[in-house]
Amino acid sequence: MPSGKKTMLEGRLAKRMRALGVDTHEEYCQYVFSEEGQHEELIHLLDVVTTNKTDFFREPTHFDFLTSKVLPELMRSRSVGIRRKLRLWSAGCSTGEEPYTLAMVLSDFAEATPGFGYSIFATDICTRVLEKARKAVYEKRLIAPVPMMMRKKYLLKSKDKSSTLVRIAPEQRTQITFGRLNLMDEEFEWPEPMDIIFCRNVIIYFDKPTQERLMNKFCRYLKPGGYLFLGHSESLHGYDVPLEQVAPTVYRYVR
Repeated sequence: MPSGKKTMLEGRLAKRMRALGVDTHEEYCQYVFSEEGQHEELIHLLDVVTTNKTDFFREPTHFDFLTSKVLPELMRSRSVGIRRKLRLWSAGCSTGEEPYTLAMVLSDFAEATPGFGYSIFATDICTRVLEKARKAVYEKRLIAPVPMMMRKKYLLKSKDKSSTLVRIAPEQRTQITFGRLNLMDEEFEWPEPMDIIFCRNVIIYFDKPTQERLMNKFCRYLKPGGYLFLGHSESLHGYDVPLEQVAPTVYRYVR
């Protein structure tokens, strides 16, 4: 972590330290690295230091490319979505806006493509944001990027007219499986490889060697010909990975 982030880190730790009745960073550090701290506190530390920024329909060109290019190609070449369900992973899903956007987009695609099926896996290292994602309840101001037709189909308003909250419809919620996962783990416990991975605006927080290792790890969990979507400011230029670029920040696994 760059030295310039010190103030940010101190601010994020302060609330946790107050909750524990700890007065100094040294005392907190000793607790975190104690046997009890490793079991009881480490997960809370990760919750407070991770950055969780996301939006509905963030970088919308990705969703257009998904439905106009990727899905038709996978269906044509491998009958993905027809012979078996499409498997898609939202890695670093934060509070759920990305996987729910994907659920809406894929639901629209399935509506126009009889027999098409899909499942979405959404993971994050932060338990706090996963809890919010599972509830699928959002402030109305956050749904501004969602097209009006999708709002009518996939968002539920409260019976309380004064409420500022909406909830994702149950049909879309049931298509998503949320779980806690650390991208630095050596192995991921997936029963079978994915067809598509969305990992957008996540690797910007890692150094280049870590990024390259993670990309190669992703390839172990992608089916040959599968796709990886990264964030608009992320690039694999110069990395030794079996991925070819097919569109801006969209890559295809070639083996």
